[in-house]
Amino acid sequence: MSSSRSDVTDAKEGASAATDPLRPSDHIDSAEVADDINQPKLGFTGWLRWGWRQVTSMRVAIILLLVLAIAAIPGSIFPQRSADPNGVIKWQTDNPDLFPVLDRFSLFDVYSSPWFSAIYLLLFLSLIGCIIPRIKHHLKALRAQPPRTPARLSRLDDHIETVREAADADAEAGRAIDAAQKQLKALGYRVARYDRGTVRSVSAERGYLRETGNLVFHISLVGVLVAVGVGGGLAYTGQKVVIEGRNFVNILTDYDSINRGRFVSDEALQPYRMTLDSFDVTYQPPGTAGAGQAGDFSANVTVTEADDSQHEGAVKVNHPLSIGADKVYLLGNGYAPSITVRNAEGEVVTSGPVAFLPQDNNMTSLGVLKVPDGMPEQMALTGFFYPTAGKLSTGAYTSAYPDLYGPLLTLDVYVGDLGIDDGTPRSVYVLDTSPMDKLTGRGTDVESIELEPGKTAELPNGMGTVTFEDESPAGAKDFTHSVKRYVSLQIHHDESAVWVLVFAVLALVGLALALFVPRRRMWVKATPGDGGVTLEYAGLARGEDPTLAAAVDDLARGHERLLDGSAPRKSPTTPKES
Repeated sequence: MSSSRSDVTDAKEGASAATDPLRPSDHIDSAEVADDINQPKLGFTGWLRWGWRQVTSMRVAIILLLVLAIAAIPGSIFPQRSADPNGVIKWQTDNPDLFPVLDRFSLFDVYSSPWFSAIYLLLFLSLIGCIIPRIKHHLKALRAQPPRTPARLSRLDDHIETVREAADADAEAGRAIDAAQKQLKALGYRVARYDRGTVRSVSAERGYLRETGNLVFHISLVGVLVAVGVGGGLAYTGQKVVIEGRNFVNILTDYDSINRGRFVSDEALQPYRMTLDSFDVTYQPPGTAGAGQAGDFSANVTVTEADDSQHEGAVKVNHPLSIGADKVYLLGNGYAPSITVRNAEGEVVTSGPVAFLPQDNNMTSLGVLKVPDGMPEQMALTGFFYPTAGKLSTGAYTSAYPDLYGPLLTLDVYVGDLGIDDGTPRSVYVLDTSPMDKLTGRGTDVESIELEPGKTAELPNGMGTVTFEDESPAGAKDFTHSVKRYVSLQIHHDESAVWVLVFAVLALVGLALALFVPRRRMWVKATPGDGGVTLEYAGLARGEDPTLAAAVDDLARGHERLLDGSAPRKSPTTPKES
């Protein structure tokens, strides 16, 4: 009986719920409600709006900034084609199997790769999306008045209440608030007066410079991104080996290698000529601590501008030479012995200094001289130059000191195909000996050619002679000037560097303001009463502000001094306990 009565009751409640005009048809009590909850579909526009909100959130901007820093790490691990093309070639030679895999992911062109550019552009878009709404909100807040004084200041944690005796409480309340208004203005607050009947109060606010600094910081980050992005397209970096007494002209064809931005045209290079007059280097003398270590390098040059004006300068390690907007850096140096090759008829086939690459700290240097024409067949001379020749216990030559105290040049002769006839670019410092025959040196019956400055030796098979020219002045009794030096220079042009520096400094200034400028609100309220005026002082910080309590206390004490120039006459001070 009880069970049937319960069923009837439930049925009546269900019917009333279904017919109740105050309840929607899909109410939880409705009999027609579906089991599944139907959510509105976002649609294409909704998804775009949701995606935009995610990308332009500050959380995503911070994540993208971290991802960009991580993405830049491979650029410092692997040599980059834009900065060190020779290093990329060497890495490929040393790791022929791994190189194609890494190159497929653009790890040797990190900063111009699609994935790095995607992160870069997303970060740029995210910062722009974050900054624009915040600028609008900040400008609106700057124009707004400080908020009204709360009705119950005693609810705030930092609150002080005092009572001043006065015959005319209403007049004293007005005088107190006038003094507080002037005091807060002098302290740098924006103030607004709010009077309600006999109760008078002033509301003050300061610290908007904190948000201004925050915006300056983020705008500066955008500025750095723009400067780097645009500057990279207008920058170029080139390398050139210059031998003493020779010139370098700042044109594309005179560079050994150059990497230029996509916006750099053939006529964009600043015209000038640079002559390497001398290269000065000092070494620790033999027999002293650190013997052979270089003390200082200086490439002394003469620069001729487009208007034929000349000026002298020096390129040193960590002290680049500025020529207009170009920076000239000293990357390396070495010896360039002058070698003359004559054929069997005594005709000069090639003559001039050849740059040898240092292999150790004592300047044991390796070099290649290619002779494509003038001989019965293509020929190459490879060998070592020893500034101060000495022998190891194995009988092999080595350099005992990096300066010229006994120079020696050893050469091996190869004949065959130099690999230059098919139009494939070849490095002048590397020789592929696989298609060539070796005529002297290890593995043959003929010893390597050994030459001192001023000496000549016969080439094998009667092909001619080779001479190691002595460059020292006539009558010289030492080898100090027997061999010319060369320097490896890097010419870098990047006009965006100044803008990057400016935005970086602005970012630091903005960050300092955002971290150290407190944002707070202050209120002073005067309520007339029987026989006196109740004064209330309160403060509220936006964020952490450990100095707020002291600021409220200083405000109260300073206000009392302004009112009567003496210790405050008050009933017990009651700072609110937190």
